Amino acid sequence: MRWGIVGWGWVARDYMARGIAAAGGRVSAVVDRSSNARAAATAEGIATFDTVEAMLAAGACDLVYVATPNDAHLAPVRACAATGVPVLCEKPIAATLADAEAMAQAVAGTLYGTAFDQRHHPAHRALARALADDAIGRAVAVRIVYACWVGPAWAADNWRADPARAGGGAVIDLALHGLDLTQYLLAAPLIDLSIMLQRRIHDYAVDDGGMLTARTADGVLMQAHVAYNCAEVLPRRRLEVLGERGLLVATDTMGQTAGGTLMRRCGESGAETPLPFDATLSPFTAQAAAFMHAARGGAHEFSMSRDLALMRLFDRAYTEARRCR
Repeated sequence: MRWGIVGWGWVARDYMARGIAAAGGRVSAVVDRSSNARAAATAEGIATFDTVEAMLAAGACDLVYVATPNDAHLAPVRACAATGVPVLCEKPIAATLADAEAMAQAVAGTLYGTAFDQRHHPAHRALARALADDAIGRAVAVRIVYACWVGPAWAADNWRADPARAGGGAVIDLALHGLDLTQYLLAAPLIDLSIMLQRRIHDYAVDDGGMLTARTADGVLMQAHVAYNCAEVLPRRRLEVLGERGLLVATDTMGQTAGGTLMRRCGESGAETPLPFDATLSPFTAQAAAFMHAARGGAHEFSMSRDLALMRLFDRAYTEARRCR
């Protein structure tokens, strides 16, 4: 299938485009306001356009991936929906809840997906199967560390450090992955969420860290630490699910790349057992394959209503956290 990409930045170029190719699709068109970005795409033999409307009018793609800054999601998603072209949009849905609500209205009747690539990581799929197979008994808590280093020099010319364009900082950029992943693993929505924000290390206008706590209706707790202020060489990507009879631990699986490890630790003996998964398959490849399957009419789990409910929950907690900081 032919993909159009809106926003030829490093995530689209270095991860999603490669994932599309590995999944059997191809990038046929790129829309970007930057002439340098368009030139780079042209050099790879990809047709380029100044606007989404021009790309769609030319019939240059079968489906679209939107990877613009968060504040620029609404217009391309609305344009795709108006022409019935399936659209996969980077998370968060938008920089503001108002834009997210408008997007939800626009895509009614059109295949839409939020690019929560972490729910497609093979290790996380294997972890979900282990939970469904009662590997550790009833879940008690989900614990996540998802952190990186985003220094002031890198952030100086980066929209992720602009509160208007990003909608926030480390928390809106990183935490939604963990919230969505928790809902996927537990097969249950989160109903309560609280956030504490941090501006501790970096002197830019958005939060450089945050701690989140949440729970499901049946009482499973969730805790996540996300950060832009954690050195890259330190342990910073860990997912744990504690159960009544054991612990499942995924290490170095959170993020854009394939690999990592997945272990089960027995709650009685303490013995550790590795759980197998495809360590060569990137979450972007798996996500692209899943969206193409959905576009062909196959069963899928993409859901704007679910993602909008999470965005509403997140927005309430994030707004309160910024008010109290």
